[in-house]
Amino acid sequence: MARVSVDRLLADRHSLPLSIALHLVPGVLIVAVYLLVGDPFIDAIGYPSLLGWAIALCAVLIPILCALLWLGRKRNGRFALHGVLRYIDRPVPRGKLVAMIIPLMVWMTVLSLATAPVNRFFLGFFAWVPYSDVGGSATKFLDGYSYSTMLTTMLICLPLTGIALPLIEELYFRGFLLPRIAHLRGWAPVVSAVLFSLYHFWSPWVFVSRVIFMLPGFWLAWRHRDIRISIGMHVGVTSAMAAFAVVAVALHLL
Repeated sequence: MARVSVDRLLADRHSLPLSIALHLVPGVLIVAVYLLVGDPFIDAIGYPSLLGWAIALCAVLIPILCALLWLGRKRNGRFALHGVLRYIDRPVPRGKLVAMIIPLMVWMTVLSLATAPVNRFFLGFFAWVPYSDVGGSATKFLDGYSYSTMLTTMLICLPLTGIALPLIEELYFRGFLLPRIAHLRGWAPVVSAVLFSLYHFWSPWVFVSRVIFMLPGFWLAWRHRDIRISIGMHVGVTSAMAAFAVVAVALHLL
């Protein structure tokens, strides 16, 4: 049975139901870990919700990375991502890669800011969600905390939510899952963007804008078969925003 499951996961193609499950189950687990562990923990120590979500994301995404390495061991006889991930052969020349990533980062940043009113509109439909009270603005989760608490939170989250966790997401969603629905042709990156946005059950009000500002990077990664494109866009923006937040808190701008 285990061998059959490994073969299904490492197959060249995933069925749409299997791909949907592999996209969405991690999101369900992240919300569950936050509600059961992350939220009670940060309430006990008096820290912002962002730290609780970082804990929940680590608790789910790090095991996913370990699972990918384990699949690599099953395929290669050693812990490795070769043969598990696709789109990692670096076919795009470095200069062209940079020329694509920079506009994508600008697109993602500008659109994520410009669609804030859309997010606030949809937030009204999710008032029943127990963690929706922090969705009103990008910095609301910091309201009411001391300077040292805010700065500590942002310094902890910078390497996690800014760099490591988005990188794991790209390895899993674009390196492992997207190539295995490539038989959907031009719909593959669209399905990837939609399912990736749905996976963010902790911010469902951002679904529409997230599809819009993520899709170009996913499409180019699929089109050129180079995961570095979506990694550059995604990790580039999240790390820049996290670094800006650290500086803003440190200089009392927030």
